[in-house]
Amino acid sequence: MSALPLEPPSIWTAAHEVSDRSDRSQQRELGASDTVCQRRAAYILAGTEPTDHHEKRAALLGIYLHEGLLESARTEYGWLVERSVRDETILGHVDTVQLDEATAARLPRRMRPKVPAPGEGVIVEDIKTKSTYLWDKVLRYGPTEAELRQAYLYAGVLASVGFEDVPGQRYLARLGPLNVVAIRFRFINRDNGDEHIHEIAFDPVSATFARWWVENVRDLPSPEDARRDFDGPGLDAICDNCAFMTACWGVPAPGRTVQSAIVRTDADREQALAEYVKGHELESAGKKAKKFARAKLDGAPEGIYGSNELLWSGGNPTTEPDVEALVDLYETEGLEVPMVPDEKRMISVLKDAGLPIPERKTGRTTAVSINVKPVRS
Repeated sequence: MSALPLEPPSIWTAAHEVSDRSDRSQQRELGASDTVCQRRAAYILAGTEPTDHHEKRAALLGIYLHEGLLESARTEYGWLVERSVRDETILGHVDTVQLDEATAARLPRRMRPKVPAPGEGVIVEDIKTKSTYLWDKVLRYGPTEAELRQAYLYAGVLASVGFEDVPGQRYLARLGPLNVVAIRFRFINRDNGDEHIHEIAFDPVSATFARWWVENVRDLPSPEDARRDFDGPGLDAICDNCAFMTACWGVPAPGRTVQSAIVRTDADREQALAEYVKGHELESAGKKAKKFARAKLDGAPEGIYGSNELLWSGGNPTTEPDVEALVDLYETEGLEVPMVPDEKRMISVLKDAGLPIPERKTGRTTAVSINVKPVRS
């Protein structure tokens, strides 16, 4: 008897192992992308070993999409991609740097971009992939505070130091500090490919604040003195996927949330109750405001009004099973009609037989729902 064939290994096992060996995963210095949370940054600066290893298939898919887009920008536009920057504060790899013609003229001809930045000055670009679930928030609010800080850290180093002087980009380091004029966020919907660009002028003051944020973390006595910038596992995806989740929040008591561990005294409970009441008041006020606005918009035509688009859904006629037609269909098909018509059972028999369910209009309609979407710029 021949042995049963072995089940092929999961491709995700290989993907995780390759990711774990990557330079980014092995990096122990603080990177700009680690500044999403003050506590996480503090753990990295303190040399704390990660306490958690999470499933990261969705993140890996985002990385593959990210890498493919950057390679396309490098090949087709000649933009500088994944180039390293470093100073005494931060280490990072900038997604894309689009040199202007004047700056590019200082490079060998073969190194110059095919599509230079318009006007005078360099554009620093960061590509972010987002799910459809977050897409409306992207269109309405643009980059988050953490995403802005990351981009300003990159742009600030390029403006004050330039590219890192390492093999493979020494010709770029010789450019010295760059005239950075803009930061561009390119958001990609990883579910349907939609693209949204959010560009802002480079602000040296914001770059200084981003740098100050890192210096403030460096000055903390220990990671436990750092602020948690998110609400914890189960409430924020950032925490759910953090390598320092257990170090930060600890192990909850059986049947308790991890957040309950940070409430230890009556003063803590008093503060948590005050926060709950405040949240309830904000929620009530928000619901009241939405209800009033919905009433004012009743019957308004669909369309774009300012920065929002108004759409309506629902209001469609409803139907229900037609019992008399069910009985007629049973008799036509030679099926036994129950003495007392059993609607659910009769429908089940017709479904099993592959026959359509006769329905009739009720004269009622479905509820009309309002749908407000941000207008794409």
